[in-house]
Amino acid sequence: MSLNFALIGAGGYIAPRHLKAIKETGNNLVAAVDKNDSVGILDSHFPEVEFFTDFEAFEKFACKLKRSNPEKAINYVSICTPNYLHEDHIISALRLGANVICEKPLVLNTESLDNLQATEMELGMGKVNTVLQLRLHPVLQQLKDRINNETRDHPYDIDLTYITPRGKWYYISWKGDSKKSGGVMMNIGIHFFDMLTWIFGGVKSQATYCLNDTKASGHLELEKARVRWYLSLDRNDLPETYRQNNKAYRSITIDGEELSFTDGFTDLHTEIYKKAIAGDGFGMEYARPSIELVEMIRNSSIAPINSKLAHPIILGNHFSSQKQEIPAAVPIDAKVEEK
Repeated sequence: MSLNFALIGAGGYIAPRHLKAIKETGNNLVAAVDKNDSVGILDSHFPEVEFFTDFEAFEKFACKLKRSNPEKAINYVSICTPNYLHEDHIISALRLGANVICEKPLVLNTESLDNLQATEMELGMGKVNTVLQLRLHPVLQQLKDRINNETRDHPYDIDLTYITPRGKWYYISWKGDSKKSGGVMMNIGIHFFDMLTWIFGGVKSQATYCLNDTKASGHLELEKARVRWYLSLDRNDLPETYRQNNKAYRSITIDGEELSFTDGFTDLHTEIYKKAIAGDGFGMEYARPSIELVEMIRNSSIAPINSKLAHPIILGNHFSSQKQEIPAAVPIDAKVEEK
């Protein structure tokens, strides 16, 4: 039996993957919403879908469907809107009695996550699912199985590097406003932090060496790994061959061995949808570890750079002029200061 979907944020970058997933799982899109009307992509998937640029008009439409024609009522709401709108749109969907499939990051902080969990429980009508598609990547699933089955008396050493250059438009858009996007950590880091904590266990401690509008870097001590990480939007951080084409650079090494998982992404959103529809989706509890970690990093003080724990790029930029003692890492349960 086909289910009825609504899509909020139909003009967003990631929306086509959701449209494809709704189609490939044999379901219907009955309503789409976006404040902008450049949504011709809808014609390629669901040309008869009702479209709204006004959110209140969509809510009225959805409520009317639920009252007058229960068979056509919306069963799932897919959310692809800017990060800061996720919480309100999820609550709206739950009040309609619908389930939710929301893009990452689910929300920007643990307070919002707590609120959503309380709302889901209080209303008791729909379930919130988030998109953690890296957990379904075959290469990463095999890696997790290997790590779980290996016995060793020392942690894995991991270097994570992700440099994805952005132009001036980025900083004018909502993505460049850290209050709306969550900054570099949420925009480009959340999937990696979810992947690392999923495979290598919870956070024991962390130190942050750099955090600003264009880049962030630090060190994580996980249950099974030590991670030196570096995230950047700055084109100047790219290797020369990548800089010439303004191409993103991603590298994850484990004990010096490169982890390659570039392929295999094509159908992961469809798999996310299959799991959610089957009642086995990634609920809010799955999103909590990475949201807590990002919140901790964003609220922590900048630590002195430590040559043994800092990422090589940070050392290349700063180590020649700074030689500090090992910084005191921030424990996972420590109270951190707000900036």
